[in-house]
Amino acid sequence: MHAILSASAGQEQLLTELLVTYAKIPVLIGELISVEIWKHKIFPVLCRLEDFKPRSTFPIYVVLHHEASIINLLETVFFYKEICESAEDSILDLIDYCHRKLTLLAARSTNGQTVTPVELHAVLVPPQELQKQAETMEFEISLKALSVLRFITDQVESLPLSALTRMLNTHNLPCLLVELVEHCPWSCREAGKLKKFENGAWHVVPPEDQVKMTKLDGQVWLALLNLLLSPECQRKYHFDGFNKSQLLKNGWESRGSSPLLEAPTPLPEADG
Repeated sequence: MHAILSASAGQEQLLTELLVTYAKIPVLIGELISVEIWKHKIFPVLCRLEDFKPRSTFPIYVVLHHEASIINLLETVFFYKEICESAEDSILDLIDYCHRKLTLLAARSTNGQTVTPVELHAVLVPPQELQKQAETMEFEISLKALSVLRFITDQVESLPLSALTRMLNTHNLPCLLVELVEHCPWSCREAGKLKKFENGAWHVVPPEDQVKMTKLDGQVWLALLNLLLSPECQRKYHFDGFNKSQLLKNGWESRGSSPLLEAPTPLPEADG
């Protein structure tokens, strides 16, 4: 909350200095991935147990909300170059994390799935219902991951070569970003009206504003700009036939599922 208020008011980011001084960015990234592993490998198992009937689901809620809190904090502070540099080798783990989130986001939009935000209740909701609400939270987390990735691409000149290789060649992020431009998961039509997701809610877009670019659209285009027009990225990216065809789609016509959506980055194995 302090980071968001300071950024909104344009004040000096004391929290940013503390995170760099005490090397807390790698710790936050590690926590982020740990919660992701728990949510995908442990939480579904708990929800399937017939005898799992806790009096309160608050401890589960805290874990689920922990991931959202961390990615929200990283979105706020990764605007600064020194934060990106302080991530050191863990920047590769964060890139993998963002790739997983964006792959799931693009896959859902390709399948025509839309998300309706619901309020998370911390105490009285049964675990099965909490799982459905966690899926809704996943959508917003993925949008935050998009912003974090864009801030990482802003610093391509100061990133290690391994990070550029991971983004451009291992994950082929330019083509994945094109998928997001093409299918636009934060936009949908309902009852003949265009709706766009912004500031945590779906809003009906009036006809005169339908051609305006949203903040999320801008994040995708800025990331593409950084990854395709940076001299360092141009030297490393493979502009082969497939990549050219994906990047130069005529009119962004929908062509069904993409090979990029079939193999997201696997989750790291949990210790023990």
